[in-house]
Amino acid sequence: MSEAPATGGKRPNPYAKRLMWPVLVLAALIAVNIAVTGFDFIVPEVNDGRLGGAFVNILRRSAPLLLIALGMTLVIATKGIDLSVGAVYAIGAAIACQMIIGAEDQTATGLVLGAVALALAVTAAIGAWNGVMVAHFGVQPIVATLILMIAGRGIAQLVTGGQIPKVQDASPFTELGRGELLTVPVPIWIAALVLAALALLTRRTALGMLLESVGGNPEASRLAGIRAKGITVLVYLVCALCAGLAGLIGAANLGSADANNGGLWIELDAILAVVIGGTALLGGRFFLLGTTIGVVIIGTLEDTIINVGLSSQWQFTAKAIVVFIVALLQSPGFRAWVLKPFKRRPAPAPAEEAMSK
Repeated sequence: MSEAPATGGKRPNPYAKRLMWPVLVLAALIAVNIAVTGFDFIVPEVNDGRLGGAFVNILRRSAPLLLIALGMTLVIATKGIDLSVGAVYAIGAAIACQMIIGAEDQTATGLVLGAVALALAVTAAIGAWNGVMVAHFGVQPIVATLILMIAGRGIAQLVTGGQIPKVQDASPFTELGRGELLTVPVPIWIAALVLAALALLTRRTALGMLLESVGGNPEASRLAGIRAKGITVLVYLVCALCAGLAGLIGAANLGSADANNGGLWIELDAILAVVIGGTALLGGRFFLLGTTIGVVIIGTLEDTIINVGLSSQWQFTAKAIVVFIVALLQSPGFRAWVLKPFKRRPAPAPAEEAMSK
């Protein structure tokens, strides 16, 4: 009778292996901050009925980036890329703020809901257009989204008339960025709900498998009868919708919409978070939880630079170093090269020993 495998018959979890290195990097950053600032960095506190603390503030500030990075993860899973998310961020913020300041009563709940709905509808339409350009017109993803990346901020400036519309602090719109629910900041709630919804859709339904199939082998997917074009349009729509929602949170936090600087270069941070989280730019298997950890790493890294006394000029260099380290740790070839001197050579077989004599 053969013996049962040491793993108890269970296959090794590829997700746990992929997430191990980003988790270790995040743990190292947290340890550095604790060593410099003490345990107050990680321990939350409640002030005036609002959950706070250094790490909670990192999560709150990282919520818009997480929303965009989650959408970017789905796009990259289909072997695509979306460089227009920063511009879509600005467009969504501009539409909502401009509509609110154009009303006599900015505190009307119906007005705010209408502005939010209009902004999300427009950004979703923009994402669908990106998907159509890629899926139906055969335009390369980087080119299709680069067009809107360039033109999008011009569109946002046209919406605002070149001004920075400022919403009254009394408007319910500001609660999207500054409010709290059960002491937890609203941006954290929104990001967590979007993460949970995408995780359920992609891991509890066939959608996740279809995404990985389209990104891993488009030709085989087509032969299998998978509607790759429809899936491609869907992921670009979701990505732009997440970017629009992120723009609303950012504008609500500031109480204004800056068409020039709102969401500027956030697409690069989103791609970095996806890569740090273990999703390959070649498409196929993707890791939403890994992307979430990547976003938290980027947010924690920004605070770490300040806490250890480095200047803000180190921010981009530090991000590059972290991506470089995580990429090396995730590379099987690099790990094999590092561990090669420590591996014992297998003992020669008895037949080989006899022949050598």
